[in-house]
Amino acid sequence: GEVAVPDSRMKKIAAVAGSKEIIPTRISFVDIAGLVRGASKGEGLGNKFLATIREVDAVVHVLRCFEDDDITHVDGQIDPVADAETVETELMLADLDSLERRTEQTRKRAASKDKESMIVLPMMEAALNLLREGKPVRLLLKGIADEDLKILRGLNLLTSKPVLYVCNVAESDAATGNSQTERVAEMIREQDAEMVIISAAIEAEVSQLPNDEQAEYLESMGLEEPGLDKLIHSGYRLLDLITYFTAGPKETRAWTISRGTKAPAAAGVIHTDFERGFIRAQTIAYNDYVTLGGEVPAKEAGKARDEGKEYVVEDGDVLMFKFNT
Repeated sequence: GEVAVPDSRMKKIAAVAGSKEIIPTRISFVDIAGLVRGASKGEGLGNKFLATIREVDAVVHVLRCFEDDDITHVDGQIDPVADAETVETELMLADLDSLERRTEQTRKRAASKDKESMIVLPMMEAALNLLREGKPVRLLLKGIADEDLKILRGLNLLTSKPVLYVCNVAESDAATGNSQTERVAEMIREQDAEMVIISAAIEAEVSQLPNDEQAEYLESMGLEEPGLDKLIHSGYRLLDLITYFTAGPKETRAWTISRGTKAPAAAGVIHTDFERGFIRAQTIAYNDYVTLGGEVPAKEAGKARDEGKEYVVEDGDVLMFKFNT
């Protein structure tokens, strides 16, 4: 399912621009059926599960951290850490099986002086060593060179994807967590992962309420925002995504890009013609746009800049592209 990314900045930009419509950017979630032991060997939905998970940008583990006698657990006990380890082990086994076969072929080509194989092989072997130690490949991601990162991503290994753990708790634990969420927090200290605590029961209640009653209900539960919003914001951080805006009388619209994206590629998110014929981008920082009162006052104050092809777009930039078709 696709959900709108909540961003309080949009209403302020739209008010300044006099926009008739606000169009948020969106993030997609793929609900993948639960995984069982032996999935790496085809058990359960095995191969289908692994094929689906290979296509996503990040993996969200929803872990049961609540007691309820009416809802059975496949293992007959509530242990979110064991649940997470079951999935992680199957993903590592699938990666190990795939990578061992590919590495053997690459070694042969590297021995015959194939240049590409000689470049790729060291990263393949580093990943293989980690997997043999029972560790996910994403532990390699920290602090490696851009070229090595590109090679690693090109291998498309399941355990190289960033991970977010969602602890599903009872309503009474939504604001503070519980002993099970503390165990999950301890687990992720050893990993390169994020964690959020939500209560699916509260989310179900919130989804049934009118918008003007949602905030009051959340406040009564000791919460500042819906769990879905927390999940989306964590997903953004995990994938290192940022938002820029376009604004005018017709609409204020948010666009998603990766941090570090240059102006032409950012323009290409709107339309490929914008990237192909990019000339420049008029750029106004969010704070300047809102506090000064829009495009014209920002220009008069010298806060509207014309940026070229090498400009790296910042989170919150309000942009207007000039391009030549």
